Formats: sequence, C-alpha cells, structure tokens
Amino acid sequence: MTGNAWARRATPEVIRAGTQLRSVPLVPDIRLHQASDPISLWQRTELTSGRTGLDPPFWAFAWAGGLALARYLLDHPEMVRGRHAIDIASGSGLVAIAAAKAGAAAVTAYDIDPVAAAAIRMNAAANGVTILAVCADILDQDNLPSCGADLVLVADAFYERDLAGKVMRFAERGRARGAAVLVGDFGRDYLPRDRLTPLASYDVPGQRMLEGDDTKRTTIWALPRRPATAASAEPDDLEQPPQPSQ
Repeated sequence: MTGNAWARRATPEVIRAGTQLRSVPLVPDIRLHQASDPISLWQRTELTSGRTGLDPPFWAFAWAGGLALARYLLDHPEMVRGRHAIDIASGSGLVAIAAAKAGAAAVTAYDIDPVAAAAIRMNAAANGVTILAVCADILDQDNLPSCGADLVLVADAFYERDLAGKVMRFAERGRARGAAVLVGDFGRDYLPRDRLTPLASYDVPGQRMLEGDDTKRTTIWALPRRPATAASAEPDDLEQPPQPSQ
C-alpha cells in the first residue's frame, strides 16, 4: 500500500486515537487534534502503517509562529478577507483555518506529509470551515504560487537552512506575482530578518514542550515589494495595523 493510500484509509483513526480535539493557546476559538506525547504518537503511526522513517508528527502540535499568525489574521481580517490564500508547510492547518475564519474567499493548505493533509481536513471540519488540503512538495514548482493566489502564509518554516531558502524563493515568486506574504516566526536561525518587515508581536504561551520556554515572543512579518531597509519600512500593499499591546 502506498503512503497516500494508507493515509486515506488508516490515518483518521490514528489521529483520533493519538490526539485530543481541544482549543489552542492564544486562539481559543480554534480547536485542533493535538497530541500530548509526540514519541508515542510517532511510534503508533509507524506501527499502524507498517512503515518506518515517517515524518515526525509536526501536525499534532500548535507551534508558536502558527499561533501568532492565526491570532493576527483573526485580529485583522481586512488582511485576508476575500483573498485566495495558500498556507505552505501547513502542519495542523491552524493558519489555514484562521484564514478561512477571517473571511478568505478560498484557502489551500500544502504539506508534504500525507498524515498532515488528513489532519488538516479533520481540523477544518472540526472548525466548520472549508480548506483544500494538498499533500505535495510545491516549493520548487515555478508555476506556484499561481497568479490566482493573492496571499501567501507561512509559519515555523525557518528551522533548516535549505528549507528556509526554498520557502523564501517561493514567497518571493508569489510576491512578484502580486501576492501579499505574511510570515509567523519567533526568530529562528534561518529567518531572513533583513528581507522582512515586522508588523506585530505576540507573547505565545504554552511552548515549553515544543520550544523550551513557557512563552515565546513571536513576530508577524511581511515580505515587502522591495527589501526592507529599516524596521519601520512598510510593505506596499499591506495596511499597517496598530501594534498589539501585549
């Protein structure tokens, strides 16, 4: 059985057995299937699938960048309302769900893990929104993002050098085609701060198990049409909201 075929048949049961559907920090009106023990969930997934070397269950947790970006979209629906949004390296689908709740006309969530794609569909259904979840590696596809996508969302994707480079090239292609680009990240090693403009920051609670701290100060960034030369530089087509007083 191929990975995708196994995911379609077995993954919903594995997700339900290894997680609990509960609210997430900072965005309590969104519920996700979340795991309390990543190792046991990982082992259970490999045992059920009969395959080893599966991706870690990144989809089973609410990471700081995704939480902050979801909060930002819900706080500023004017940034997403009526747009065709794509969420790359979507994981649980948290950011995609927030975009749909904030009024996006359509949302597509991409992830390379077939289990993540199944989790995104389940999480979207649990939150009463419609999201197209696609299991595909799209970062090197020159035809994406398409001209129809006018909002590119990415969170927590700058933890590896090669991945960060691919994500930025993808984001820049989208920006060149007229899309707005929003990034949620607390400042990982490979985040290209000099090419991004900060918009807002949030104190994201509940991150000790994932990031080693109880709270992570996490920033929402925009990719401007021209490289930012100062922290006060503003993207050309994104209205600047007031900074959250947190």
